[in-house]
Order: sequence, then C-alpha cells, then structure tokens
Amino acid sequence: MLDLAEELSRWAEEGRDFAVATVVSVGGSAPRGPGAALAVDSEGTVIGSVSGGCVEGAVYDLCRQALADGETVLERFGYSDEDAFAVGLTCGGVIDVLVTPVGAQAPLFRAALSAAARNEPTALARVARGPAHLLGRALLVRPDGSYEGGLGGEAGLDRTAAAEASALLETGRTGTVELSEDGTHCPGGLSLLVEASVPPPRMLVFGAVDFAAALVRAGKFLGYHVTVCDARPIFATRARFPEADDIVVDWPHRYLRRTDTDRRTVLCVLTHDAKFDIPLLEEALRMPVAYVGAMGSRRTHADRHRRLREAGLSERELARLRSPIGLDLGARTPEETALSIAAEIVASRRGGTGLPLTDSETPIHRDGSREAGFGGPVTVTGVTGPAPRAAG
Repeated sequence: MLDLAEELSRWAEEGRDFAVATVVSVGGSAPRGPGAALAVDSEGTVIGSVSGGCVEGAVYDLCRQALADGETVLERFGYSDEDAFAVGLTCGGVIDVLVTPVGAQAPLFRAALSAAARNEPTALARVARGPAHLLGRALLVRPDGSYEGGLGGEAGLDRTAAAEASALLETGRTGTVELSEDGTHCPGGLSLLVEASVPPPRMLVFGAVDFAAALVRAGKFLGYHVTVCDARPIFATRARFPEADDIVVDWPHRYLRRTDTDRRTVLCVLTHDAKFDIPLLEEALRMPVAYVGAMGSRRTHADRHRRLREAGLSERELARLRSPIGLDLGARTPEETALSIAAEIVASRRGGTGLPLTDSETPIHRDGSREAGFGGPVTVTGVTGPAPRAAG
C-alpha cells in the first residue's frame, strides 16, 4: 500500500473510497516482490501493479468486489499447467495478494499514507495470513517505536509486532514476519506483512559535467534523491541541472564529510581530475555506502589506484571502487554513458551479472538478498496459504 502512498494519500484527501491489492509473499519467479501494490477507486480508476501485467485483470476484479462487499481477502495466483494461456503467472511463480477495502475516512491507513507521502519513516504491519477475523488488521509504527491501531490478537501481539516492524523500518526493508496470536514467534499462527517506507536513497554526483546532467535524469528515473556537487560555481548551476534535487558548490571531499549518507547511498565521481578525485575517494571508499564509481580511462584508473595506495587505502577498500564506472555497453554519448552507470548500479543493487539474459542461466528475478543493503524490499520465499488460481 505504501508503494502508492503519494497518489493514495491524495485519493483519501479527496474523499474517495478505494481498495488496495498488495503482494504479501512470492514463490519462484515473479515480476514484483512483497509490498508491490495495485489500487482501484470506486469509479474504477486503477493505479499501480502487482505482477507486471500477468494477473492485473483478476486483481482489479477482486478490488472491485472488495469495494462492493467491504471484505478483506487473501488470494493466491500461480501458473496453470492445464491452460498455459490462462491469465496467470506464466513465468512459473506464485504470489499471494492481500486485497483490502479502504474507506476515505479510515484514520490509520490515511495516517500511514500521509506520512509515507511526506517521506517520513513509517511502517505499516498488516495481518496477511491467519484467522479470517484478523485478516487485514493493521498497526502503524513510528521510528521511535510508538504505534497505533491493533491486530486484534492477545495482549502481547501488538507489542511484538511493533518491535518487529521497528526493526524492519530501521533498515528500510519490507518483508513478512511469522508470529502466533499471543505474540510469540511460534510458526503457523499469523503472517504479518510489514511495509517500510523511508526517504528515497541518495545519489551523489560529483563533477558538474555534461555526463552528470544525463546521470541526474537517470538517477531521478530510478527513484534517487540526486545531489550534484562541484567546487566550480560557474558550472554547478540550476540552469545546467534543472532536475537535480540539490546543487552544492563545495570541494567534493569536504561536502562528503559533512553530508548524510547511509548503506543505500551511491556515489558517482565524474570529476576526472586527480585534485578532486583522490581526496574524495579516500573518504568514499572508507564509508559504508552502497556503491562508489569513478569515471576515467583505464590509464586514469591505474594512476588513481596508485595514488590511493600511496594515500594508505587497503586492497579491500580499493576493491570497492567501480572504475572505469559503468557496464560495457559501448556507450559514447552522455545519455548512453548514464545508462551504463545506472545499469551497473542496478546490477550491484540486485545482484545481477550484467550479462545478456539470453546468455545467462541465473534466475531472472533474484531472491532480494542484495537489495537489503540498499534498504529495499526483501523477497520472501516459501509461501503458504490458499491454493493457487489462474485468473481468467
């Protein structure tokens, strides 16, 4: 649900009733992971996606039904061997989808959507599997551990669920938690979907060059909060980088020392000048960030490594540097180069090989383990619940 917070918050403010279908668990190969959502309002307007197109029609119908009868349902979708052309997950996966009607005045959901739309850290825990009378019950958890709402179980359930949701919120992860109705961690009781909404990850682009302008656009497309930093005020201007969230005029290494970063932050060094690069990379390669890449030729890369070794960086720290930056796409233009850099960031984030899928035998959809380092969703394998259906 929080996947669509900005639009759904607006719907709630406009007084619309709507139903939200949310992926709560995934088995095998599936296009989208837990937390992916599709919403339908009372006029039939639809936003979002739960499967990349495979079962959207059936999920739309379930949302319309939920709006009509007010019932929360859990539905499983899987591949149909009997009818390969049925509207199902022909990729071979299985997904469980929780469909929840949301009245415009539902205070808990409205508060969660409003907070997420404002980029405030928020976690929403919902009963995704369990007794019918508890299905869809929700708890809104704040960063300080406080919570509102209730799951309807025994006294300890809300406290335990809030603690589990807080732990996921701290790392920005979406996933499921198994609890019993009394709040213990015994299996076979309840499955909670915990959706964590945190501010977008940061992309720091150092060097106000033409390649940076294209990379800013790519970074925004991927959902990053993008900052351009350069020590030269004549180049670091809003006119040159209208789509950047922030433009900073400062020496790159000095700015990096004072700005906020986390394990989701990506650093792209495009300055291509040793007087900027070396002090900056000395700082960057010792920081717990997700990605550090630097532009330059192979000759520049070799010289850069030599200088960084002389500055005292270890081989382990040097191994973190992606240089020359980007995947080998044969890129020439700034836009093509930005695409190659963005592709490497995604491959690093998701654990991809960077090889053509035609020549690769690895799973198309990873299990999400690499994503946790970026603070994104953790895909849950081994689903349980109702028998799968092929919609159609």
